[in-house]
Amino acid sequence: MEERGNITFYQIGEETQIEVKVENDTVWLTQSQMQQLFLQTKQNVSLHIKNIFNEKELAREGSVKKSLIVRKEGNRNVERSIEYYSLDVIISVGYRVKSQRGTQFRIWANKTLKDYLTKGYAIDKHRMQQQSRQLDELRQTVKLLGNVIERKALNTEEATGLLKVITDYTYALDVLDQYDHQILEMGATTKEELFQINYPEAMKAIKGLKDKFGGSSLFGNEKDESFQGSLAAIYQTFGGKDLYPSVEEKAANLLYFVIKNHSFSDGNKRIAAFLFVWFLEKNSILYRPDGSKKIADNALVALTLMIAESKPEEKDMMAKVVVNLINLKN
Repeated sequence: MEERGNITFYQIGEETQIEVKVENDTVWLTQSQMQQLFLQTKQNVSLHIKNIFNEKELAREGSVKKSLIVRKEGNRNVERSIEYYSLDVIISVGYRVKSQRGTQFRIWANKTLKDYLTKGYAIDKHRMQQQSRQLDELRQTVKLLGNVIERKALNTEEATGLLKVITDYTYALDVLDQYDHQILEMGATTKEELFQINYPEAMKAIKGLKDKFGGSSLFGNEKDESFQGSLAAIYQTFGGKDLYPSVEEKAANLLYFVIKNHSFSDGNKRIAAFLFVWFLEKNSILYRPDGSKKIADNALVALTLMIAESKPEEKDMMAKVVVNLINLKN
């Protein structure tokens, strides 16, 4: 497990999902998330937690972690200390409220932890076999390109072009190979952030997008405050550290959250893709040194649609794919 914690999602019905932190061989929820999970009032959940510790059913040490997060309050981003409770606490609260949803969550959480501990990931064997064949085909292509160099004397332009193809293929193969084996990692990222996205500037940019390209009267209209939450989410901290420490990770998760939260009445995918490239450009990492874009238009469309159709449990892998397409190696 990563020391900064893994994020997964627990789906309840078709509408509600809860973001769950996985760290130190357990899962963690806030009191607010437990209210949502058990359909209980804040006072009821708070009372049960207090009794659990007062009755010494569980020790507070090891059962509670504090984390600093950024919340939107009015026009300000305010840093708040939030308490997270371990699975033991969650289960104890669930038994006390006699909630069927609590039982369902316990079963899910235990299975999720077992997957992390024994396998590290859930393996889709059919997909692995299919992608393995694709990988072999791509490797064969690279081998054929290499044979051309050995057999034919190339002029400078041909050699440069062919070398670029091979180089691009090699990186793509490495990414695909790591994806196949579920070992794709974040690497070669940018730590220094030149631009921090905020709600007023983002809404101004979205309005500019609508004015320039047109759209329905509902384009960019917020349905609730979830867009502000998406922006604040990429600057979350856990255990005193940024949950998404690099610019690339922030950008990837910005794209994910805006797509998945459906914050606007119309244009969610277009707005997400626009903010993604806008954020990269503002931080001077959208373009390569030669002026070409790191991520092509068709690749951006494909990524946006892929994220839109992805399952909640695939969030981390989606983010890693995006980061590997825009990092310093690309």
